[in-house]
Amino acid sequence: MPKSQLTLDSGFAGFELSPTLQRGIAAAGFRDPRPIQEATIPAALSGRDVLGLAQTGTGKTAAFALPVLERLLRNRRPGPRALVLAPTRELATQIHAEIRLLAQFTPIRVVTVFGGVSANAQIEALRSRPEILVACPGRLLDLMRQQAVRLHGVEALVLDEADHMFDMGFLPDVRRILAALPAERQNLLFSATMPREIRTLADDLLRDPQVVELGHSTPPSTIEHALYPVAEADKLGLLERLLAEDGFASAIVFTRTKHRAKRLAQKLVGSGHSVVALQGNMSQNQRQRAMDGFRSRDFDVLVATDIAARGIDVQQVSHVVNFDMPGTPDAYTHRVGRTGRAERSGRAYTFVTPDDQALVLAVERIMGAPIPRRSVEGIRAIPFPVGGAARVPGSPRTAVASRPTFGSARSMAPRRRSAAAAATTTGARPVSIARRRAGRSPSRPSGSTSSSA
Repeated sequence: MPKSQLTLDSGFAGFELSPTLQRGIAAAGFRDPRPIQEATIPAALSGRDVLGLAQTGTGKTAAFALPVLERLLRNRRPGPRALVLAPTRELATQIHAEIRLLAQFTPIRVVTVFGGVSANAQIEALRSRPEILVACPGRLLDLMRQQAVRLHGVEALVLDEADHMFDMGFLPDVRRILAALPAERQNLLFSATMPREIRTLADDLLRDPQVVELGHSTPPSTIEHALYPVAEADKLGLLERLLAEDGFASAIVFTRTKHRAKRLAQKLVGSGHSVVALQGNMSQNQRQRAMDGFRSRDFDVLVATDIAARGIDVQQVSHVVNFDMPGTPDAYTHRVGRTGRAERSGRAYTFVTPDDQALVLAVERIMGAPIPRRSVEGIRAIPFPVGGAARVPGSPRTAVASRPTFGSARSMAPRRRSAAAAATTTGARPVSIARRRAGRSPSRPSGSTSSSA
């Protein structure tokens, strides 16, 4: 195909990106922008701050990578000029790969730093002054203390999976990093959920942002959900039956602890399944081999703790099985978001016991409907209350309308409620929201340091 035709055939041509970026988009196989990209890229290209609320698998990485790359191409100079913060090594590596893919026809360089491996190679790579730095907060702080990296030239900051950074205790680290950045910069914050702490961070960080909520906090509609009430002793047998059902291609099975993940993986291997485990005790090389093997279909089943629930993009995962009920409704959303990605269909099965009733109720409230209860012949089902609590009086159908939105609910409540009510789970509606207090200083407080990612 002629190079000129690559640009003309891409739906991204309307963004008026540089020809080298258009070539990268076409070479990556991207055709039409996803909703989160359509709603955020124009604002980001104009230099505005952006708050993007959307589930994993909706195209958030390209939504921030393309505007950042375009900005860097317009005025070349040594970096780091753009900083992307990610909560986990796996997500940082994935962001690095997608930026490299999109920037393959440009001179833009990207370096990624994270813990769990020697810092020597990362320090050496930073000496080349790459334009883009992708980092986990803990390792970046270590390198800053060693004066191996300086952030005084950062023009654009991206916080990806910001809610997961809070879950992992990284917000103090993030605020310490923010304090080292120039006050004048563009800020792009992306998150799948919006807990109170992240709303506070966003309100401190963003100035007159373009806010886009896309099906906020609700799992994709392409996912088929089911609950399987089952005794602990029968979980393994039930799992093996479900892995043998028609339509199975690959599965991520989530457990509560890393020890349970390791034991379950060993039991499944003993039963003849092609399985790999992913949990926090593994080295970075072991974790990378596990993910590479699962992506390449050397393994059909990945048994994991919640470390794999955020941001990891593995195409065509047909099943997600919650061997143990996740600890929060947001964790449920992130786990099941590993399937049904890129508008494909998927199945999310959750094994529950009577102790899980309150969490199931909370998940059903977010989803706006009860989750079907199912059983498998030959596996003893235990009593479990039938849903219906999802439509409690006054409970809205979408999570967009069921939670306070960004900013001050008191001063902006009428306008914000109207904007939230207008958002749906099938499309994105950009909403401009002014800062709560005029003239707010962009300064950021620092906090204590947690361990490296």
